[in-house]
Formats: sequence, C-alpha cells, structure tokens
Amino acid sequence: MTPEAVTVEAVVRAQLAKAFGGRRGIVEGAVPTVLFTVCWIISHDLRTSLTVSIAAAVLMLLVRLLQRSTTQFVFNALFGIGIAAFIASRTGEARDVFLPGILLNAGTGTIMIVSILVGWPLVGFLIGSATGDPTAWHDDRALVKLCSRLTWVLVAPNIIRVAIQLPLWATDHVALLGSAKLALGWPLYVASFAVMAWMLGRDRTPIEPGQADS
Repeated sequence: MTPEAVTVEAVVRAQLAKAFGGRRGIVEGAVPTVLFTVCWIISHDLRTSLTVSIAAAVLMLLVRLLQRSTTQFVFNALFGIGIAAFIASRTGEARDVFLPGILLNAGTGTIMIVSILVGWPLVGFLIGSATGDPTAWHDDRALVKLCSRLTWVLVAPNIIRVAIQLPLWATDHVALLGSAKLALGWPLYVASFAVMAWMLGRDRTPIEPGQADS
C-alpha cells in the first residue's frame, strides 16, 4: 500500500480483522461453548460437559499445530475454557463456566469507556501501532473524535452481553447462558463491524506519508 492510499479507516479495518482472527478464529472461539451447552442440556453433568469442551479445544490446537498455522485464537479459546473449568469445578456450579466471560466483558467495557472519557480512546492505539508512534494520533482532534466514536461501537457489545448474561447467571439458567453467549458472540461482532464499516466508509482520514509501517 502506498503512502497516498493509507487512511486511518484502512488501518482500523486491518487491525480489527487481525485482532479477531477472521471467520476461523471466531468459529474456534465458539466451539467449546457450543459443546459445553449441548452436553449440559443432554446430560446435566458438569464434568462430562467440561471434558468434551476442553477436548475439542485441545483437538483444534493440535490441528493448528499440524497445519503450522497461528495458534493464538484457538489457544485463547483453550485458555478461556480452562479458566472457566477451574472455577466451575471449584464451585460445583455449571453456571460459573460463564462467569469469567461476563467479568471479562464488564472489565473490558469499563476500560474502553474510561479511555473515551479521559480523551484517549483505545481505537487510537490501534492506529498508533500501525504508524509506529503510539500517541501522535492524539494531536489531531478530528481523529480523536473518530476514534472515540469507533470505540463506543466496540464497547456496545460488551454492555449488551453483561446486561443480558448477568441476570441469567444470577438466576442459574445454564442453557440460556450458553445460548446467549453464542447469540451475543460473533453476531454482535458482525453487527458492530457493519456499523464501523458504515462509519469508516463515510470518512477519509489520511495518515501522514511516512508514518505508516512499510
């Protein structure tokens, strides 16, 4: 990409696609939850449900290793289900498999909102990582406003997930928690990306020639 063709919008699109791992990364993240929920509905056995979901994550990791492709996204899924399994096995409550995800969404959402309120929206740092200067973008007020709007779009799914899943966790609706996690997973990402694409398609914010990575 030539310097003239580099825009903030193109950088944000590329960085977000990289962060979520594309379609395969999204699927790999969803598989353990799908299997846990299905097994729980069928058996109501916590140990069996956890074993099946962890085994699936390990299998996906082995496939990645055999293909010599990046293991980041499947490792993230394995790490997540591992933490969830540890907590649930300690408490004996199947609902606690979903507690780490709820807390993660609450924490991530809080951090993003605070970043907007203090005038350093997190999306700006995506731009900084591409330009090689992590804070130069903050000198451009228009760019800060764009990054704030984009960060609000990213934080919306976190707010929605916590608002729906936390009451389900509190009332011990395990099957509904699993269904909600899936329904509020990649579909919300797709929706937020669609909104961001619309916003980015309207704007054309050039990056100074020489600032983008070669």
